[in-house]
Amino acid sequence: MGRFLTIIIVAILLIGGGIFYWRYFWVFGEGVKSGELNYVVRKGYIFKTYEGKLIQSGFKGGMAGSIQSYEFEFSVGDKRIAEELMTNSGKEFELHYKEYLGALPWRGNTKYVVDSILSMKGDPGDKQISPKQ
Repeated sequence: MGRFLTIIIVAILLIGGGIFYWRYFWVFGEGVKSGELNYVVRKGYIFKTYEGKLIQSGFKGGMAGSIQSYEFEFSVGDKRIAEELMTNSGKEFELHYKEYLGALPWRGNTKYVVDSILSMKGDPGDKQISPKQ
């Protein structure tokens, strides 16, 4: 009876570990999102994580002829990337992200985790001031 119980416990632990890995560590998808960076903040009660929002525009809305914006909320795992985003809020970014099936408190509040910045563009309305000659 003891050997049978040991086998059952080990099997339950292996299956539980596999499900936990699949839910929280297996990368479900990855891709690139582009848009205007709205904000990046560091927040949390116990685990301080970096959270941000990217505004994508140009998607067709529910009414004919309307344009509706789309928000992409994400977490950032790397402090260096988060600081780069924080200092350039309001600019256009292309961000590479990984999507997980579930969020972990120490990884962020969302299941989307940005792992790199592919490109950054300044505001189209920015005017360069040339020095007087």
